[in-house]
Amino acid sequence: MEIRTKSSVAQIQAPTYGNLVTVLSIDGGGIRGIIPATIIAFLESQLQELDGEDARLADYFDVISGTSTGGLVTAMLTAPDQNNRPLFAAKDIKPFYMDHCPKIFPQYRGFCGTILAKVVRSLGGPKYDGKYLHGVVREKLGDIRLHETLTNVVIPTFDIKSLQPTIFSSYQLKMNPCLDAKLSDICISTSAAPTYLPAHNFINQDSKGNVHEFNLIDGGVCANNPTLVAINQVTKQIINENSDFFPIKPLEYDRFLIISIGTGTAKNEEKFNAKMAAKWGLLDWLTHRGCTPLIDVFTQSSADMEDFHLSTLTQALHSEDNYLRIQDDTLTGIDSSVDISTKENLEKLCQIGEKLLKKPVSRVNLDNGLFEPLQNGETYEDALRRFAKILSQERRLREMRSPHTKKAL
Repeated sequence: MEIRTKSSVAQIQAPTYGNLVTVLSIDGGGIRGIIPATIIAFLESQLQELDGEDARLADYFDVISGTSTGGLVTAMLTAPDQNNRPLFAAKDIKPFYMDHCPKIFPQYRGFCGTILAKVVRSLGGPKYDGKYLHGVVREKLGDIRLHETLTNVVIPTFDIKSLQPTIFSSYQLKMNPCLDAKLSDICISTSAAPTYLPAHNFINQDSKGNVHEFNLIDGGVCANNPTLVAINQVTKQIINENSDFFPIKPLEYDRFLIISIGTGTAKNEEKFNAKMAAKWGLLDWLTHRGCTPLIDVFTQSSADMEDFHLSTLTQALHSEDNYLRIQDDTLTGIDSSVDISTKENLEKLCQIGEKLLKKPVSRVNLDNGLFEPLQNGETYEDALRRFAKILSQERRLREMRSPHTKKAL
């Protein structure tokens, strides 16, 4: 296969010139974002082996979607630098987490510090003030707005005032220009997990002077796994006959290539059970043994339901080989925490991500809902290599067919 040192055009050409619609989705999960950061770094390295060191994930995916910590990763992968190339390579995400998570989630030390933390949580107010997170996000992303991303992005949030999801989607900007917010505000909003970080209020104004006020919290409230949200946004474009998606049909799901990456979850027998929960009051549901059961329950259940739906759909359409869900459901103890940002735990999460790549691909059993290894022996590394080849071929096909590429040449 011919090796390219640099693509002839900077941005991915529309799906209408190819065979597939390509989707990358990243779950929420706080510091556990290190796990998908490890996965995407490997995927990007495989694309670089095929197409040269300048290859970036934004060059291959029609839409990148992320919730909470996944929303931050999405913005980092798609925000442009001064040369109109991605601000961050995938390999830069993990060092970013290692450097900044201990300051975003400062740890209380000693017995007195632990008591103080519990008192503060009991009295009300988020566990962390969010000031460092807000500062570093604004520093890295500056004034870059949603319309400037190098490929389409979909980042869910939830408006606590209207009690409705607010989806920051590149596809919706024409119909709703007020969604063209700064990426920094979007990232702060989708990361504002209840009890952990403060809700985010900001005002945005479109080019016609229309003003909209946002009152937002973590997108994990509605879609901790944002894969279906991304597919929904694409499907709307197909229904509305967007020429970028011709001649794909609304229910032609076998034309989708989907990589959905989780941030890990505790193994089945860990954490909680009904006998424990039967005795809990409000404070127990909000904080129990260093965890937040209520948050864990709704984020993990929404993520699993999305995977269950997509697994059912792709198997029914005999297109399961085009859908890859990467998730580790064997985390134990503090590994499953979203905010214990000690050096030891962050390094352990890096190791978990590396080990996950070596594990056999698993798929949800539609009868019992459990993740089970496939019988073909394919590992996640193998699967990502296979997907990288498909993504590279799809990109080349589009560049060959696209009149925009020919003009660039």
